[in-house]
Amino acid sequence: MSRPISLAALTVLELAPPDMVTCAFEAGYSHVGIRLIAATPTEPQYDIVCDTPMLREVEARLNDTGVKVLDVEIFRIKPDTKVADYEAAIATASRLGASDVLVAGNDPEEARQIQTFAAFCDLAQRYGLRASLEFMPWTDAKDLTQAARIVERAGRQNAGVLIDPFHLSRSRSRIQDIASIPPSQLHFMQFCDVPASIPPTMDEILAEARAERLFPGDGQLDLVGLLRAVPKDIPLSVEVPTHALARTTAATERARLALAGTRRVLAQLEA
Repeated sequence: MSRPISLAALTVLELAPPDMVTCAFEAGYSHVGIRLIAATPTEPQYDIVCDTPMLREVEARLNDTGVKVLDVEIFRIKPDTKVADYEAAIATASRLGASDVLVAGNDPEEARQIQTFAAFCDLAQRYGLRASLEFMPWTDAKDLTQAARIVERAGRQNAGVLIDPFHLSRSRSRIQDIASIPPSQLHFMQFCDVPASIPPTMDEILAEARAERLFPGDGQLDLVGLLRAVPKDIPLSVEVPTHALARTTAATERARLALAGTRRVLAQLEA
């Protein structure tokens, strides 16, 4: 099969969702990720959930370009989360033709997080969507082991673990531990690179994650080894925020550079 390669929203977050679709097309991606719900209070929140003019513009550009939506984000599970409150966004993800939704675990009580995640998966399943829990060291799904445990205990067929090379490195998780996760629980993977050296504080790690990653192949992570540890042809969501470069380089060119780096790594995998 031809591996889907998607432009993640965080790579070109200065663009509104319709322009992300256009950027993905012009840069050569087959897919795009759409951020329906802002990840932080400082990000713009677009009126894109339900039948809005912006949603219809996104649909028009998808239709015009042939780009498809891989995933939508970001759904946070918190102590007070009511899963039903996410239904409108889940329905929008389905309307856009997404296959996956990205979930972050922000509930320190793991048993409750598992219960809420299971309920979220049930809602996503009603719309034909898979739910992938992304581990991040500053959240309450801190590493690969914890995320895998939450997904396993949730016990839902559409539940998965989302691996990002950045978080794999910064959470000190190990590539070899991926073997313990059923391949059916690895729906798609994010892709980027960073230096091997881990910043000393969580604030610095968080700043690096959101603003200064490296294009695939420009850092020191074992991306080829990582790709060999996951299902063959797993879709890749290329997530490379580069705020310093963005001061001088337009979004489409940065997206092209990220895709070129991804393809160079994939060529090493096939060599």
